[in-house]
Amino acid sequence: MLWTCRVLCPQAGPSAGGWQPLSFDGGAFHLKRTGELTRALLVLRLCGWPPLVTHGLALQAWSQRLLGSRLSGALLRASIYGQFVAGETAEEVRGCVQQLQTLCLRPLLAVPTEEEPDSAVKIGEAWYEGNLSAMLRCVDLSRGLLEAPGPTGNILMQLKMTALTSTRLCRELTSWVRRLGASWELSPERLAEAMDSGRGLQISCLNAEQNQHLQSSLSRLHRVAQHAQAQRVRLLVDAEYTSLNPALSLLVAALAERWNRPGEGGPWVWNTYQAYLKDTHERLRRDAEAADRAGLAFGVKLVRGAYLDKEREVARLQGTQDPTQPDYEATNQSYSRCLELMLAHVSHRGPMCHLMVASHNEESVQQATKRMWELGIPLDGPVCFGQLLGMCDHVSLALGQAGYAVYKSIPYGSLEEVIPYLIRRAQENRSVLRGARREQELLSQELRRRLLGRGLGGPR
Repeated sequence: MLWTCRVLCPQAGPSAGGWQPLSFDGGAFHLKRTGELTRALLVLRLCGWPPLVTHGLALQAWSQRLLGSRLSGALLRASIYGQFVAGETAEEVRGCVQQLQTLCLRPLLAVPTEEEPDSAVKIGEAWYEGNLSAMLRCVDLSRGLLEAPGPTGNILMQLKMTALTSTRLCRELTSWVRRLGASWELSPERLAEAMDSGRGLQISCLNAEQNQHLQSSLSRLHRVAQHAQAQRVRLLVDAEYTSLNPALSLLVAALAERWNRPGEGGPWVWNTYQAYLKDTHERLRRDAEAADRAGLAFGVKLVRGAYLDKEREVARLQGTQDPTQPDYEATNQSYSRCLELMLAHVSHRGPMCHLMVASHNEESVQQATKRMWELGIPLDGPVCFGQLLGMCDHVSLALGQAGYAVYKSIPYGSLEEVIPYLIRRAQENRSVLRGARREQELLSQELRRRLLGRGLGGPR
């Protein structure tokens, strides 16, 4: 039986008395059914097994050959797909979101697309135009899922830039951005004007085909942002590899010139900053101050980062400097500094600056909640929290029960679309999966408590 959010969710507001740290001891697991807890424990243990993650695509193909598509699909739906994916149809997604809402959690929908087209079908403008249609449908679905948005009206969805523009063009733009610096020809203002006007854009460092693709890409980005703003949906742009990020940041800055202007209702386009990169704190400081000077709203999703192994391998093969922090502790320190910087900006700029603390790390979440209290930032204001669907529920549920705005990143789509996407994300997030041991321990404790007959009042 699902409990209503009116019963489970407290009213957001300032904490009475002094700040009290949240308890991430799994106590909020009593809100979940036994079947959900059992599946979560089994799937997280499977995902923590390195061979399964490394050879996931091959194992999926082998399973289909051995068991047949129907039985293999049924097993996936009952396990990995059911744990990490909202569903295939709009109705299935709606059911998942309604269940999250009863737990005081909010949806952050994500269209599962790969940044590197890997088949003959996934090339050319037709593939990107198809992704544009999927993104526009995601905007509509995000808006339709929440009949009564929260007090701040924040409906969020993820946007992957390389679903709408090619990685080859992004690498080319990145090389020129690094070479030319802040040139007028590759300025956000010029790209924003091209988005608005729709007139052909000519960049001297690009050939005719690249210029045409850039103009088409700008048109697609403009259409998504325009539709999202009309539907009151905020776009959180995913960060990717360092070989692409300067170009992606340029495109985000162009969108911000158009859609994050004063009087528009806060930032409609947010960028993602990866704390595991050495230069992130300086870039974040520079970008935040530039937005402040320009009077633009500023939206940030702050993550640790997911491409550590590949970034280091590429740097080794190319003989270039490793762009990543030397170890996990240095990444933690970087995240803490970036978090402190952004919370100070939120405190200073109010609704013109929004932040998602996208972290599974308990210490980072505690730091954020404590500083929010010290700075007088309301629980359901410009700062929110984000975790992946199916993971870190002991943190998400505790935050939601305390009245904070908490979003779960939710991929959706068919098995054929989502399973390869999930496997690649698992390969990129090995450290997160390895770090789920504490969650597994808490899940085991709650299941033992129920099996031993104590606390049978929890959901079945």
